[in-house]
Amino acid sequence: MLPDGTDISWESADGLRLYAKSYGPQDAPLTVLCIHGLTRNHKDFEPMIAALPQHYRYISVDVRGRGQSTYDPNPDNYAPPVYAKDMIALLDHLGVSKVATIGTSMGGLISLILARQAPERLIGVTLNDVGPEVDKAGIARIATYAGKARPVTSWETAADAVKATQGVAFPDLPAERWLDFARRTYRELPTGEFIADYDPNIAASLGKVKPGRLMSFVMWRLFGAMKKIPLLIIRGGTSDILAASTADRMVRRHPDARLVTVPQVGHAPLLDEPEAIAALTEFLRRLETKA
Repeated sequence: MLPDGTDISWESADGLRLYAKSYGPQDAPLTVLCIHGLTRNHKDFEPMIAALPQHYRYISVDVRGRGQSTYDPNPDNYAPPVYAKDMIALLDHLGVSKVATIGTSMGGLISLILARQAPERLIGVTLNDVGPEVDKAGIARIATYAGKARPVTSWETAADAVKATQGVAFPDLPAERWLDFARRTYRELPTGEFIADYDPNIAASLGKVKPGRLMSFVMWRLFGAMKKIPLLIIRGGTSDILAASTADRMVRRHPDARLVTVPQVGHAPLLDEPEAIAALTEFLRRLETKA
């Protein structure tokens, strides 16, 4: 069951009004910062939070340009280093000194940057289907729909639209869950239309992703900077973003990492799958002693 949530509003260094939602007790023994992927928002983590232990505090964010956070007039700011600064501003605003992060896809990259910028504030990191190398095929697939969703006329047609782009990743998802998926990723306008709940300009950031030797070198260096931070890697068994070989390499290079694979799921696991919940519960219980 999803606990009651509390709205959080804070301001970025460049003056944008940003939004997050806090679930669970403020005096919890562990605070978990949940950072979504490119086209998602804070609601992406609702199924996961409902299934995880309720005595923790979960802060789920709308990264700038998504959900209830302000759209940035400068699309160049839709970039992980900027998002990471926004996360630090959020923690400062709340007076939270240490957190564990759960980052899906882009949110995982933001976690890597946080580990470089403010390692003393992270007591553990979960990377959901992302790593220092991303497969070109997955980036190309995401580019076919990111920023291109057209308005639809009902929640049912929104569910159809979501399934059209995400069905390859979740072939076994029951029909009723596609409607839930749509309600987490679309918003209803006063006109009665339904639109994807993000600024279409966020898609411009995909053009800046240039997989290659230089990018690989930079990202593995960034990954290496978090060797002292406990790490959980969750990978979709059919992911076209995080290759199995890359995930295995991550475990070999990190002295305190565990890899869990969610079968029959692509990019990226919803994190309410039994394998993901079991791994996250164990990981958070371990981190609770470090908080």
